[in-house]
Amino acid sequence: MLKIFRYLKDNIISVILIILLLVVQANCDLTIPGYTSNIINVGVQQGGISETNPKVIRESKLNEILLFVDQDTKEEILANYNLVTEKSSQYDYDILDEEPVYVIKDENKLNSDLEKAILIDFMLTSDEEEAKNIQNEIKKDMPLEMQDAAIIDVIAFLPIEQLEEMRANINEQFSSMPDSIISQSAVSAIKLEYIEVGLDTDSIQTNYIIITGLKMLGLSLLSVTATILTVLLGARVGSGLSKRVRKKEFTKVLNFGTAEYKQFGISSLITRSTNDIQQVQMMIIMTLRLFIYAPIIAFGAVRKVFATAPSMTYIIWLGIIVVLVVIFTLFALTMPKFKKVQKLIDKLNQVTREIITGIPVIRAFSNQKYEEERFSNANINLKKTNLFVNRVMNLMMPLMMLIMNGICILIIWQGAHAIDNGLLQVGDMLAFIQYAMQIIMSFLMISMFSIMLPRANVSANRIMEILETDESIKDPEKPKEFGRRIKGLVEFKNVSFRYPDSDEDVITDVTFTAKPGTTTAFIGSTGSGKSTLINLIPRLYDVTNGEILVDGINVKDVLQKDLHDKIGYVPQKGVLFSGTIESNIKYSDESMSDEKMIEAARIAQAEEFILSKKEGYKSPISQGGTNVSGGQKQRLSIARAIAKNPEIYIFDDSFSALDFKTDFELRKALYNYAKDSTIFIVAQRINTILKADQIVVLDEGKVVGIGTHQELLKNCSVYKEIAESQLSKEELENA
Repeated sequence: MLKIFRYLKDNIISVILIILLLVVQANCDLTIPGYTSNIINVGVQQGGISETNPKVIRESKLNEILLFVDQDTKEEILANYNLVTEKSSQYDYDILDEEPVYVIKDENKLNSDLEKAILIDFMLTSDEEEAKNIQNEIKKDMPLEMQDAAIIDVIAFLPIEQLEEMRANINEQFSSMPDSIISQSAVSAIKLEYIEVGLDTDSIQTNYIIITGLKMLGLSLLSVTATILTVLLGARVGSGLSKRVRKKEFTKVLNFGTAEYKQFGISSLITRSTNDIQQVQMMIIMTLRLFIYAPIIAFGAVRKVFATAPSMTYIIWLGIIVVLVVIFTLFALTMPKFKKVQKLIDKLNQVTREIITGIPVIRAFSNQKYEEERFSNANINLKKTNLFVNRVMNLMMPLMMLIMNGICILIIWQGAHAIDNGLLQVGDMLAFIQYAMQIIMSFLMISMFSIMLPRANVSANRIMEILETDESIKDPEKPKEFGRRIKGLVEFKNVSFRYPDSDEDVITDVTFTAKPGTTTAFIGSTGSGKSTLINLIPRLYDVTNGEILVDGINVKDVLQKDLHDKIGYVPQKGVLFSGTIESNIKYSDESMSDEKMIEAARIAQAEEFILSKKEGYKSPISQGGTNVSGGQKQRLSIARAIAKNPEIYIFDDSFSALDFKTDFELRKALYNYAKDSTIFIVAQRINTILKADQIVVLDEGKVVGIGTHQELLKNCSVYKEIAESQLSKEELENA
């Protein structure tokens, strides 16, 4: 799989942008729960007041509060406040008509001792029930004559030693109290002070909630924008990689020799160029979208969890362990099946291709039932494997939801106790739940990636198997060029050939020369090596021993393109491409003149049936040429080769579907037109090769005779047997 990633180098800028956008999205998603917590904790519970040191406070109230701090702290606090004695445009407080106020200078310069002092003062002066109870408990220990006085007034007249002793006792009591509880209680006192000063606390609360909500909305929009851009860029990167790999694979396949086609199989090559690349494309998109995002969000959420409620982090670790157990279990169940799926797809494609291609034969033998069962078996095997994988994968979401809901219940149960004990706030618990869900969801994303990875990895390996396969037919590093003096001379010198997976030669020590302006024919029994022999000329295979020379140069020493430019090849099975008759004949040169095309069709005896069609040369040809007959397909294939006007013609049993008259007329026209070219003909019918300049007779891959028709009748028993089996004595004599 990692080898595929090297094809991302053309999209490196997009990949970097995606990573940056994912970081932005993750930061937004991690920040939003904090704002949710603030709305509940500050906006609702604290009335929108977040500061623990008051922005403005009455002089008398601050003097009361400062009784509970030492002299150094008192000076530090007063240094951060300005005393305001009268109204102005900047300080328009109604209370200034009655007494001065202190206004804070730097809101970010907070003093924790001031928070505690505010809380103490609140408990000793407030009319709230809880504060009254505390005050009554304190008065019990006071002399009777002092019980009617305000406690704060009594404390104000205490000697310095007693006052310091009281501060020490209070600090000792506060040491066990959580800072969050101190801050929240101090904020309640500050809210009451703001009311006394004349501030609109309802407006403060509303503004805080609206501003925080707008921040959340802005972060959400930024997150959505980042998500959309990530999806768009990820899709472009994935499709771009898919395009490059598919192009590279297709180019590689075009350069394959026949041995590689047999090694992989046509159906497998198609699957590897389509389904496998699609699997890799999906994996790349998943990697860029989820696999990078999940660790970022998980790491960030874990940090937030530790900052929010460290005492409950064990719940997160418990959830992660359970999730990992589920993931690895599902992974172990599906991994072997994913490897099997691609092979079953290959098998289904192969069976489908064979059946569709062989429909006429299947019908002729009334064998539809058997083929239906064969297709059904391949289809059912694929269905069963896919069903198993999908069922296992479908278990993942319910299991994950069960785990997430269980974690939520555990967090609420633990959090409720913490809230009751004053160790946690409601908003913090809700934020903790959101962070926990983000962590679990990140592991769910990774699990989805992990489930898809085996199949994509199999597909990637299959693709790389194609890309890393060395072609058996290669161009030379220092190619030679054909000269202009000789054109079309072909020489076989002690040529032998065996298939890559074979132990025996199928062609053995063949030597002959075919000169320009001559026709060389090959004949022999089925399996004697005729087609294999002529396929060595255009290097569909490479010789095992010996050499083949074209114009005096070994075919291995020139570029395949230069070699193929010299050859007009008509295969044993006529091949037509979807398009029109014109596009098929002009296949070698789209800019070919119509006159040349028409001449090629006339020589190939195809003009008559072409003109009989309503659209003539513009008549459509369906895929594989299924809308024309076998004879018409052969003639169009021959016309395509003739239109190329090559120096060497190779006809691999290309006249077999023609009637005798058409065969005779075609060869007569061809010999007149290509009188300066070298012609090779593989034939089963003696009539086709009677006029050949030389006939090569093959038997089990060996040359058993070379000569003209009359010469071979006299000195080659194999040829004589073939001739006598096809022609009468009179026909042989007349020939």
